[in-house]
Amino acid sequence: MREIILASMGEMTLKGLNRKSFEAALLKTLRHRTSDLGQWSLRSAQSVVYIEPQDAAAEAAIETAFERCRQVFGLVALSRAAECPKNFDAISLLAAEYLAPQLRAAATFKVKAKRADKAFPMDSLAIGAELGGVLLEKFPHLQVDVHHPQLEVMVEIREHAAYIHGGKQKAAGGLPIPTSGRAALLLSGGIDSPVAGWLMGKRGLSQVAIHFASPPYTSARAAAKVEALARQLAGWLGPLPYHHVPYTDTQVYMRDSLSRQDYFTVLMRRSMLRIAAIIARREHCAALVTGESLAQVASQTLQALACTDGAQDLPVLRPCIGMDKTEITDLARHIGTYETSIQPYEDCCTIFTPPHPRTKPRLQDVLRLEETMPELERLEAEAAATAEFKLLMPK
Repeated sequence: MREIILASMGEMTLKGLNRKSFEAALLKTLRHRTSDLGQWSLRSAQSVVYIEPQDAAAEAAIETAFERCRQVFGLVALSRAAECPKNFDAISLLAAEYLAPQLRAAATFKVKAKRADKAFPMDSLAIGAELGGVLLEKFPHLQVDVHHPQLEVMVEIREHAAYIHGGKQKAAGGLPIPTSGRAALLLSGGIDSPVAGWLMGKRGLSQVAIHFASPPYTSARAAAKVEALARQLAGWLGPLPYHHVPYTDTQVYMRDSLSRQDYFTVLMRRSMLRIAAIIARREHCAALVTGESLAQVASQTLQALACTDGAQDLPVLRPCIGMDKTEITDLARHIGTYETSIQPYEDCCTIFTPPHPRTKPRLQDVLRLEETMPELERLEAEAAATAEFKLLMPK
């Protein structure tokens, strides 16, 4: 019995003449994710990627490969499937053997067939009915439930063979990275920014992570927490360039120089964007990504965001902008970053926060206040130049 992974493509199949470039990006990512798990053959046909082990090491690692491929953007569903010749007797024998543990554990089931090869003599309804009868005879405790079965037995008749599996599992969806270009993600230790990075990854965007730290006001544990978040994101985004920006001198200078402390937060956000833009251009990024959600905190009001955006000229992508905290938290749990994000270590976005931050700042006031800090540009340039770099790989 030969077991493979069947992976269904998503919206990239609607890309018309550009589809081949999307498929090439997807296959490249899948090859990278399986490269250390033995020898694999990957090919695409009829909106499906066939991920086939070619040696004993790959066969032994098929569960690991399956879980890794579930995190690849561009795929909407995966299944582990057994392959057999395209004749009904072989299909019946294989289904009863391959799915025996699941069939014994289930009380209800249904059979669903998909006949991509129209030359096969039985149509989909006939395959389902006949195979259902065979399985009922071999597993008499089962009952058919076509609406809410505990087990869906799936038969796919495709170009080269027939495939049997126990239903599909949902995958990441979206578009393959890097088909939408490259951007820089401002990654804090909170819940929102990793979710923002994941959402933009789902749209096919390759990313570079940038984190600001202000020791000794922020701890080594806080820095380790954010690096852990970046590594978790790398499981979805692929190899992730990571820049750790020393922000203490800039932040302390702003705190000590400002005559209007209620403007500190919006000025800090503008400073961060300017530094991020320097690194982004160095990394050939065309945009910045942040985790801001409209009106969630004082620096995320419409007026504050307008002031922040004016600090530099790269587009700022905010995929969480219309989400509430519950929606963002639910997504953080889904992608596996929530438990890391809630570790109680301060980051530089929360230190020096004024007791009553300005919620409706005016750009003319912001610009006037920045004119009173002549050393700010130099400190920002130094912070960008001295950022520590790491390339974080998926586990």
